[in-house]
Amino acid sequence: MLSDLSLLVGVVSSVTILTIIVKFASADGDLTLMSKKRAKREEVEDKVVWITGASRGIGEVLAKQFASLGAKLILSARNEAELERVKTQLVGKNALDGVKILPLDLASGEESLKEAVQKVESFFSGAGVDYMVHNAAYERPKTGVLDVTEKSMKAMFDVNVLGTISLTRLLAPSMLRRGKGHFVVMSSGTGKVPTPGQAVYSASKHALNGYFHSFRSELFQKGIKVTVVCPGPIATSKGSGVSTSGEKESTEKHTSTERCAELTIIAATHGLKEAWIANQPVLGVMYLVQYAPTIGFWLLDKIGGNRVKAAAQKGNLYSLGLLFGNKKGA
Repeated sequence: MLSDLSLLVGVVSSVTILTIIVKFASADGDLTLMSKKRAKREEVEDKVVWITGASRGIGEVLAKQFASLGAKLILSARNEAELERVKTQLVGKNALDGVKILPLDLASGEESLKEAVQKVESFFSGAGVDYMVHNAAYERPKTGVLDVTEKSMKAMFDVNVLGTISLTRLLAPSMLRRGKGHFVVMSSGTGKVPTPGQAVYSASKHALNGYFHSFRSELFQKGIKVTVVCPGPIATSKGSGVSTSGEKESTEKHTSTERCAELTIIAATHGLKEAWIANQPVLGVMYLVQYAPTIGFWLLDKIGGNRVKAAAQKGNLYSLGLLFGNKKGA
């Protein structure tokens, strides 16, 4: 009897492990995120959602998906004409009178950001912001770690780090007064793993991760939530063959902007503190670096130089061929 029971337990365990492996192989997000099937509409409907970088890419698609869930929106980016274009395409219960446009440059300085926050707080009868979606980002073409200029480094940190943090510091007090608020931070997989060819961009995203996880830990008991989203390579939404980072698209490796936005909203409405969005092999590398760093760092050290050369030749930056010295990543 005991031997039969042990055999049954062994079979069940083997089937469970095999099921997890199969799910992981086909997943486009971390296992916790994959366990959440859909966004909670009740967490979003009639809530005020402020999105930066809303004029294109992931920000534009986030605006459309939040609108379809009944959210009231504040759309920000530098290009006002593009924001107006996005606004005309929104569909939802608040799409007609529940959308505000606020042109914004995160690198414009604290006084300008303070004025923006004051305007936002006056929208929707002073209801305040429920979700602050930090999506705006500055990214340059991939280059070697020693080839980045000081001008490029400063421009990147002004937007990706300093502007984002300043806007957070200015907005958070009103959230604290209301006892609630949720920051959704569009970070990057480069903020979790070493990324040859994107050292400064990676550094800016590591900085965001460190700041916002600390920020949440300090203020969580006062009603402030933070969801840090770490996408891997994301394709454009219209199949143009170019990813959001400007590289040649490899469709089998890239997540669509629609799917990225969908998973982001799922993560936020379920209150996840961090979410990874990526297909294989990128997702697997993220798990290796997180849970088996010696192996993960060894792997990235093996492909690092080849990845930079592949970027220069417009090759596939996510091919296993890089591990074997294929500098085009084919």
